[in-house]
Amino acid sequence: MGGCQSSITPSLYQQIGGQAGLERLVDLFIQQIGRDKAILPYFAKANVSHFRQGFITHLCDTLDGPCEYQGDSMVQIHTGMKITEADFNRVVELLINAMTEAGIAHTTQNQILSKLAPLRSEMIKI
Repeated sequence: MGGCQSSITPSLYQQIGGQAGLERLVDLFIQQIGRDKAILPYFAKANVSHFRQGFITHLCDTLDGPCEYQGDSMVQIHTGMKITEADFNRVVELLINAMTEAGIAHTTQNQILSKLAPLRSEMIKI
């Protein structure tokens, strides 16, 4: 039975470095937003520490970490923001930039984006 090895794929949460990696990713993402003149206005009234903690918990849950997101839905958060498709795509680019800066492998980045993609319709033009 020596040839029967069981390989358990680590969760996306584990692949990005657990809680420390997740917090670093979110901090890099916030820095990306802060430097982007097109996207920053969407966050003008946001409480950065509240956004940070909510996004950490949401991503932790989405990436199969030990968290359970119980905050507002994406519809509740984004209603009235009238996010354009171009600006949504730009935020995705900023997240990709942050993941690259964090040293997250491209295959893992693609898996993370595919987990987040279903939320797109809950954010655009509402």
